[in-house]
Amino acid sequence: MKKVLIVLLVAFIMIQFFQIDKVNPATNDGMDFIKIKNTPEPIANIIRNSCYDCHSNETKYPAYSYTQPAGWLLKNHIDEGRLELNFSTFATYDAKRQAHKLEEAAEQVEQKKMPLESYTLGHPDAKLTDEQRKQLVNYFRMIQKQIQQANAL
Repeated sequence: MKKVLIVLLVAFIMIQFFQIDKVNPATNDGMDFIKIKNTPEPIANIIRNSCYDCHSNETKYPAYSYTQPAGWLLKNHIDEGRLELNFSTFATYDAKRQAHKLEEAAEQVEQKKMPLESYTLGHPDAKLTDEQRKQLVNYFRMIQKQIQQANAL
């Protein structure tokens, strides 16, 4: 049993040398959802606080990201989040995709699937109240309709 514990400890120490890349991609205000849609500050704050760590190029890496394998899991989660919806590159999506992403985002927030519970456990300030949820869903749907109307979708 003692040998197993020593092997596990050595393995744990060794994996600490394989850190994740914590450099965020460059941002451009001209492509950012909040900027291009002139999002009102109260709604912008909700989005920044509850969505941007995983769904933008403005991730703030917490202290536990320096401990592996937690950092690897976190990085994978961030990469998947950015792939699904990246508010920092929202302007690069065509109009149909923008409308679809906002529809999905509204559904995810409304159904309480976002932000993830695992995220809000470590970031309690990101947890949405029912009122914030309602505001966010309404805002996403309003912008979605504007995009659809402007582009005859």
